[in-house]
Amino acid sequence: MNPSTPSLADELMAQLQGAPLQQLSSQLGTDATQTRSAVATALPLLLGALGRNAAQPQGAEALLGALQRDHQPAAGGGAGGLDLGGLLGALLGGGGAAGGQGADILGHVFGSQRSQAEAGLGQATGLGANAGQLLQLLAPIVMSFLAQRVQSGGLDAGSLGRTLGHERDRAQQPGGLGGLGGGALGSLLDQDGDGQVGLSDLVKLGGGLFGGRR
Repeated sequence: MNPSTPSLADELMAQLQGAPLQQLSSQLGTDATQTRSAVATALPLLLGALGRNAAQPQGAEALLGALQRDHQPAAGGGAGGLDLGGLLGALLGGGGAAGGQGADILGHVFGSQRSQAEAGLGQATGLGANAGQLLQLLAPIVMSFLAQRVQSGGLDAGSLGRTLGHERDRAQQPGGLGGLGGGALGSLLDQDGDGQVGLSDLVKLGGGLFGGRR
């Protein structure tokens, strides 16, 4: 892993600059600075947690299947291949359906530690209860971004697992979560010894539980 290489979190954060971050700010009722800081912390947390789950071969295979089936990039994404404006518009305009999709993804990603992840993010960023809403909005975006990378890069389960493993390692480094100390969020990603968090659910993703998008 080359520390000078931009991480997936960095790349996605760059794509969210401008209108997408403004849309998130409006939805959360937070100012641009706080929203940017919170997103910069939440993205490594989500990608790192996916990396923890994908460390198991069956987890990586299930995740790859879900990305290929349920989260194909929408047309009109331009050179980046990801239409963030359209995706955010659908999420923000979808009401309960969008929130349900994000909640389903978070349940698979964090398992029984979802509330811990939301509380830790809320405390670290000052978002409080809004942290859960932010994660629900970002989770489908992260999945679509990964699907685009799988499609454009021809990633298989092994390379996807390694790529996400690098994200997990970066997030666990000091300052890896948006410049904040690891703390509770860093320890959340480090609890992968027994593979219990979300792995049993992750293996079921082939059954269509991961968002259910067709």
